[in-house]
Amino acid sequence: MKLKSLVAALTIFALSACAPGAEDGGKADVPITGEVNIYSSRHYDTDLALYDDFTAKTGIKVNRIEAGADALIERIKSEGEFSPGDLLITVDAGRLWRAEEEGLLVPVESEVLTERLPDYLRHPEGLWFGLSKRARVIIYNNEKGRPDNLNSYADLANSVHKGKICIRSSSNIYNISLLSALIAHDGAEAAEQWAKGVVANFARAPQGNDTSQISSVAAGECDIAVVNSYYLARMAGDDEAKAEYEAVGIIFPDQEGRGTHVNISGAGLLKHAPNKENAIRFLEYLTEESAQRYFANGNNEYPAVASVKSASVVEALGEFKEDEINASELGSNQTEAVKVFDRVGWQ
Repeated sequence: MKLKSLVAALTIFALSACAPGAEDGGKADVPITGEVNIYSSRHYDTDLALYDDFTAKTGIKVNRIEAGADALIERIKSEGEFSPGDLLITVDAGRLWRAEEEGLLVPVESEVLTERLPDYLRHPEGLWFGLSKRARVIIYNNEKGRPDNLNSYADLANSVHKGKICIRSSSNIYNISLLSALIAHDGAEAAEQWAKGVVANFARAPQGNDTSQISSVAAGECDIAVVNSYYLARMAGDDEAKAEYEAVGIIFPDQEGRGTHVNISGAGLLKHAPNKENAIRFLEYLTEESAQRYFANGNNEYPAVASVKSASVVEALGEFKEDEINASELGSNQTEAVKVFDRVGWQ
């Protein structure tokens, strides 16, 4: 069953195809030699440029459906063996794990991907591949100064920070992934004690997104927050938000230990993919130098391929040592992490 006819019948999401020269009425540089159908939770203009470039280089047309990762996973499940999807692209390792747990992904063997991507950014069995990274950092109010005893995630639970921390809810996938990493490193009991200590230090009940945490710290409503690095980079490049960015300082946690927690945007090959070879070719394309820059810069993230430089606005956040725990751990400990959050009353 063709993707376009299926989408028209379901009328759930809009489907569009990208090809070089589409905007000016031109044609691809090479004849179309098939297609690849991408289900993506990313929605950046730079991704559209990637699709165009891939078609120009290979002649493979890119069809895409964009929606939230959870909605896409449910859709793929409901489509079953008739799913036209070839690749699932998401913005968190935890959601890749959810797709894995549902049995939606199949292994990919690729010397190109193995050579270009470090092992901790790849599923051990090749079910998915990390294509860009973001760091979960601690921020503080510059006017008040960097708090004492704040160099690691563990320090967030120190009682000297009582009444000072703003953070998102326990249902947020970024917090779940961070706690999953702590469980993998230290065990569930130690992770629960940490979460309990952080809850005791809340300045307010968890609320908002990472941007609102930055705004709250900049305004002095709380002294400390935990946010993803790309939110900071995004604000640094926005004239209207730059003042708030400049009002906060950044701490990359655990630089004397295992390093700062990183999460990924990544992709996996779908079980019933009708265009598997084209899908693998697209995955490999996304690890090329030019594609890595586009893919990472679309969300102000760090490239997954070590030899590729980050955008200047991302580099300006500072260099750091990253935690090289395999990203699959961020998913496999999710269930326990949610239970821990519930037990300690992290709303």
